[in-house]
Amino acid sequence: MAAPVYDRIGVGYAEERRPDPRWAAAIDAAVGPATSVASTGAGTGSYEPAATVVAVEPSGVMITQRAPGAAPSVRGVAERLPLGDGAVDVALVVLSLHHWSSWRAGLDELRRVSRRQVVLTFDDSFHDRFWLIADYLPEIADLPLNRPPAPVVVADALGRATVTSLPVPHDMVDGVLWAGWRRPERYLDPAVLAAASSTAALPPAVLARGIARLRADLETGEWHRRHAGLLAQEAIDGGFRLIASSPD
Repeated sequence: MAAPVYDRIGVGYAEERRPDPRWAAAIDAAVGPATSVASTGAGTGSYEPAATVVAVEPSGVMITQRAPGAAPSVRGVAERLPLGDGAVDVALVVLSLHHWSSWRAGLDELRRVSRRQVVLTFDDSFHDRFWLIADYLPEIADLPLNRPPAPVVVADALGRATVTSLPVPHDMVDGVLWAGWRRPERYLDPAVLAAASSTAALPPAVLARGIARLRADLETGEWHRRHAGLLAQEAIDGGFRLIASSPD
């Protein structure tokens, strides 16, 4: 079996991928009054509510970065959850579905082990329009991990689910790919690029070439001329969608 991708790209992940309080509040509201939550594709533990009783994560590198006092973790994948039928009230997934080998199998497993499911994912069509990708790193659009099922497809698979948009604020704390949409200088920082799976997955030469073009456009003022309209916006729709099912 191949090593989990985050064993390679997850070093230092916890430092850049801190939970944004606005997204955390939305996720907590979607989870609701559950007394037991399983975090699937849990990573370093961002956005896990207090009711989390177990975190399932395939990467040992990510598990070692979980904070002291976080929920106990177990190595595993969404497609074969090491949990019994109906083991928890809620199964939570935060931006990991696009890494699964089979999203259908993973969603079936979520439904097997929980009464309700809460999934944060993204609409990849928004990524194709993002200036970082369209102008500087178009190769990101061709990465398999950037082609998850559409949020409406996920909602249909879960059944009786609501879909809510989570805008990306201009001062986003979590270092998701879109976090610098109004702060382009962020993408000149290697630590920022390493903490987003899309940029971390690119060949180094491809990434360096695109970032060099961005650096040049920032130095000449071309980026600000081209994207001046963004500077007055407080938030942007980056395609992030929070899907919450109702009890069967």
